Amino acid sequence: MPSDSSSVPESALTRLGHALYQRALVRREDEPITDPRGQPIGWLLDTRTPMLDGALFAEIGTVLSERLRTRGVEQVAGFGYGAFPMVCAVLAAPVGVGADGAPAPFAGGFIRERRKAYGRRRLVEGPLDRRRPVALVDDILNSGRSAARAVALLRSDGFQVAGVLTLFNFTWSGGRARLEGEGLWVESLLELNLRESSRAAGAADGAPSGDTGAR
Repeated sequence: MPSDSSSVPESALTRLGHALYQRALVRREDEPITDPRGQPIGWLLDTRTPMLDGALFAEIGTVLSERLRTRGVEQVAGFGYGAFPMVCAVLAAPVGVGADGAPAPFAGGFIRERRKAYGRRRLVEGPLDRRRPVALVDDILNSGRSAARAVALLRSDGFQVAGVLTLFNFTWSGGRARLEGEGLWVESLLELNLRESSRAAGAADGAPSGDTGAR
């Protein structure tokens, strides 16, 4: 049975969330950035920058793995470039102990856009077990469309999806409600609202956007 709390203090989670935000934040003053339609925007979050930095990779993996074990989940899957480093970070985290006292390493999987047409013809790569729950990990929860699609792909391949764990949640876009409506728990390291994010980015006159638009 999952425990009621993580061993990672909430203050540490908040600190890590803000550290990730500062490393991922890209302003238009730094370089030209656009939305998926090619229109200039004030800022975006490029989560690959902190996630592929060895200085943060291990810490992020440890925190994510702790949150997942709190939920009783020891399998993770990712869909897309923002999620793949998160899966790897969780797998690289220190091995925990299962309910039976034995070591309980995580299993991970990568979700394809469509089933591979040759070889093993898989839709989900990796050693995931369909008899055990799996959590979807993703970098940014915005509209929830990308995560909902990933959940649908996992379910279509016979997996039991328990919930979604993200680095950031854009609270103004309704993604959490969309996923909770699918019967999933949703958790993010840092909740971002429109006013705070625009002020932090120094881009009050630029439309906020995630790295990949409507996710």
